[in-house]
Parts: sequence; structure tokens; C-alpha cells
Amino acid sequence: MVLLVHVLACAFGLGSWVAVNGLWLELPLMVNALPEGWELPSYLTVIIQLANLGPLLVTLMHKLQPGRLKEPLVIYSILSIGVVACVLLAFFWEQTTVVAGERRSTAFFILTFFLALVDCTSSVTFLPFMMQLPAKYVTTYFIGEGLSGFVPGVIALAQGVGVTRCVNSSEVAGNGSEGNWTLRTVYLPPHFSTEVFFFLLAVMMCVSLTAFFTLNKLPRTFLSAESLVPAAAAPVRSGLENPTCQTDGEAPAEGKGHPKGCQPTVSQLSFIYFMVVWAKAATNGLLPSVQTYSCMPYGNLAYHLSAALSSVAQPLACTVAMFFPNRSLVFLGALTALGTGFGGYNMAMAALSPCPLLQGSVVGEVIIISCSVPPSCRPPQVISWLLFTGTMAYVKVMVGVILRDRGHSALVWCGAASQMGSLVGSLTMFPLVSIYKLFNWSGGAVATWKFCEILQSPPPCEGLGARRRGPSAQDDTSRSARLPPTRTTPAPLS
Repeated sequence: MVLLVHVLACAFGLGSWVAVNGLWLELPLMVNALPEGWELPSYLTVIIQLANLGPLLVTLMHKLQPGRLKEPLVIYSILSIGVVACVLLAFFWEQTTVVAGERRSTAFFILTFFLALVDCTSSVTFLPFMMQLPAKYVTTYFIGEGLSGFVPGVIALAQGVGVTRCVNSSEVAGNGSEGNWTLRTVYLPPHFSTEVFFFLLAVMMCVSLTAFFTLNKLPRTFLSAESLVPAAAAPVRSGLENPTCQTDGEAPAEGKGHPKGCQPTVSQLSFIYFMVVWAKAATNGLLPSVQTYSCMPYGNLAYHLSAALSSVAQPLACTVAMFFPNRSLVFLGALTALGTGFGGYNMAMAALSPCPLLQGSVVGEVIIISCSVPPSCRPPQVISWLLFTGTMAYVKVMVGVILRDRGHSALVWCGAASQMGSLVGSLTMFPLVSIYKLFNWSGGAVATWKFCEILQSPPPCEGLGARRRGPSAQDDTSRSARLPPTRTTPAPLS
């Protein structure tokens, strides 16, 4: 019975952020089909931030009307909304309408808002419900929460992505001789469609809903009984304690905070909260908004791998933080600076898009010498996104561990700092990407120019580079190079 409750707690945690994580993982395929194109991640970040209306309302209800809000009823409601929204996405994600004279993915945005509302609200409802259970099940819940990024990431890797190839589209003259000889970029289809992926997300939401229903019906007499704790959990718990302040391997009692002499100073607390704001702003707002511009010039495969593996890197980094903790602020500050460096590289590649560094260079060829796929795969960009996500995830976990020992108030301010960082990052990038158009896109045409240069010359980047130098006669060539290539995915339905 104890094992069953652990499995149920893990499955319940799976539904916390699985929907939003799944949307991010499917973006490499959706940007080629939806009219927003490479601006889609920027819209997605803003929609997710707007969905924080849900946790705000729940928090106000707890503050103004304590005891009136029934958490089980709220959880039933949001999980049911998540299941319905995932199913509707499978049918209507490509539906578009005309807004202000332009095609917009209205159905996708509306359903995305409801999915984000589910996941954001889970932060203030799922964990309070788990606090009713013995502490060991709360740990299992966090494992499930980490799997909400890992499981969709594995599915996305299995799904694959339509890699590009050059197809001869020559025209035959009337006398039978070959006329205009041209090449076009074609995306190969994934192993299964986006619709199937959304149905799988709906199944995972159903699993979480079923697990919650079972947990809510468990007899409280069993949950309050003494249960055996696996021995493997002991070193994890003791490993989270501060090595410089630990005396007996036990966590500080709630409300007691740090032992005397271990209290962080005001400047240290300010630095800790700054790391929270910056890490959240970078990982939830600044970089996700330009991931398409950063990765797509290297190929759709590189974008797909960076999105999928970055999602897998987060729970892995959290696991590393559990077994190999380091509370040193100097170390965490250095790690934040290192992660910022990787993020800066990704931002620079986005700014240089659609002709970033290492595209066709000797250094780039040496780095990808072990890659068995066509040169549309550029591991440097994938690796930089993995390291950026992993380092920032480790910092966020360790900062949370430090603030946990300072009591409930510190964690409340940690959550406020996290939301503020995410909001600032999203609001900063949205106008730069979607209004002022400071980032350029190629529609995938440059992703394979190196692969095709032995067949066709000049490469698309020459025309696109001319556009950066100012208006010229080559502007028409630049525009045509930025048009989306012929693809096997269907066009958006009106």
C-alpha cells in the first residue's frame, strides 16, 4: 500500500507542468505551420504570464476568505480543464482567424491560456494538498513534478522532427530539354504528428487526475500511520543540509531557521533574491522568446533537440543538486555567471540570425565531425542550451534549499521574486521580438545551405547578409529567402 501511494503521488505531480512543457517541446514543429512563425515562443511566454491570474485569485481567496476555498474542488476543476484543453488542441491547434488584417492562431492561443492557467494554478494548490500527507510522499511528489518535463521530453525525442533536404524542382522546357534548374528545401515528416502528441498530453493529464482522485479517497487512518522510510532517501535528505552548519545530519525544525552564526546577512539575502529574479527572467522569459532565432538557422533538428533535451536537463540538474549540493554563495554566483555566459551566447546567435557563427566555418565543421546527420545539425547550439538550462536549474534548486531554512516568509518572497523575474523577462522580450522585429528569421532556408552548396550557389545567407547592410537591389532576393519553404505539414486551416 505504501508503494502504491508513492506511485500515486508521483503520477499526481506529473500533471503539474506537463502541459506547458509539452507545448514548448512541440514548438519546433508548430512554428512551421502557424502564421506567427518564429515569433510563436514570444507569444507563448506572454500568455503563460497572463495565466498567473489563476494563482493570484487562489492566493487572494486564502488571504481574504480563509477556509472558504476547497482545494480538492479546485484541483478537480483545473485537471479536468487540462484534459479538455489538450484534446481540443489536437483538433483545433491549426485553426486561424483574421485579426487586424493578419492571420492569427486564435484557437491555439486561447487553449494555451487555459493550459497555462492549469499549470500555474497547480503551484498554489497541488503542494498544499500534498502537505496533508506524510512528508515522504511530498518528496515523491517533487519527483513527479520533475518528470513533468522529462516524460514529454522523451516523447518529443521519440517523435523526431522533419529534417530538411534539398529537392530538385527543375522545370522541363517544351522541347524536352531541362529548363530552369532550382532546388527547394523540404521538411521530412516526424514519426508521429502533432495531433498525436497532444493526445498523449491529454493521457498524462488523465493519469494525474486519476491519481489525485485515488489519493483523495485514501483513508486518513492509513496516511497517518507510521510507514517505513527507504534507506536510500536518508543520504539525499542529509546531503541537502548546509555542510558548514550541520551538526547531527537533521534538517532544522520548521520555524527555527538557521542555527546561530549561520544567518545570511542582508547583503547575502539581497544577492540570493537577485539570483532568483535573474535565473527566472532568463529561463522563463528572455531566452525562450528567442530560442527559434537561436537554433533554427542551424536546422530544425537542432531546434528540436535543444527544446527536448533542455526539458530533460532540468530534472536531471535538480537530481544532481539533491545528491551533490553546494550552498556556497560564491559557487552559486559563479555558476550563475557561467549560465549567463551560455545564455548570452544563445542570445547573440539569435541576434545574428539567420546567419549566426560557425555556419559553414572550418571550426564548425571540426566540431560537428562526429555528427552522423547532415550539417543542419549544429551541436554547439544544442549543447549551449543544455548547459544554460542545467546551470540555472541547479542554482534555482540550491537557492530554494537555502531559503527553505529561513521559514515560510522567505519562501513566499522567493515565489514573488520568481514570478517577478518571469514577468520582467517576458515583457522585455515581447516588444523586441513581436513589435519592433529586432530578430530576423529565414523560414528554414538557410538551415541547409551548406548541405546544398555543392548543388546550388550562392548560399541564401549572401542575400540575407545584404539586407543587414541596408536597402539594395538584393532586397527582393532577401525577401524570397525568408519565405517559409515547401513543407509536408498542412497549411493552417481558416
